[in-house]
Amino acid sequence: MHMTHDPSAPAADTISFDQFLAVDIRVGTVIAAEPFPEARKPAFKLTIDFGPAIGVKRSSAQITEHYRPETLVGVQVAAVVNFPPRQIGPMMSEVLTLGFPDEAGRVVLFHPSQPVPNGGRLF
Repeated sequence: MHMTHDPSAPAADTISFDQFLAVDIRVGTVIAAEPFPEARKPAFKLTIDFGPAIGVKRSSAQITEHYRPETLVGVQVAAVVNFPPRQIGPMMSEVLTLGFPDEAGRVVLFHPSQPVPNGGRLF
């Protein structure tokens, strides 16, 4: 499956509903955010609380253009929680935090328009 950040790209190949359900996207609240100078591309280390069932997970997120660490704490974000962990420099990224590209291709975080319980699954 090819991922694209190009908003003019056509829709991806058709998938089944079961394939969609295989991707576990949950909402969580950022409880810590810090610079990640060791990353190849500018990024932050996020610690996200996904509630009692999923727990607290870490993520490396390339979101330095629109966000500062101190403004991220308390923000709810969406993330894929069932990918295998990935080593990013010295840290293990456990979840993929989700966002959309702005007009310049910089990441804008995807989050609910109203507060929701941590751990809720996207459907």
